[in-house]
Amino acid sequence: MLRLLWLIALIVLVLWLLSLIFNFITGPSLHVLLVIAIVLLVIWFLKGRR
Repeated sequence: MLRLLWLIALIVLVLWLLSLIFNFITGPSLHVLLVIAIVLLVIWFLKGRR
């Protein structure tokens, strides 16, 4: 489960970075991707410490 969260967060972060570079996602959806990635990474860190 932790690897899946890590993979999803990594994919979302890559999409966010690509959208910054190539501007294929604009507006609030760009920031939603970033927030989702950060939340998934925080969950991954918290579950990994148990």
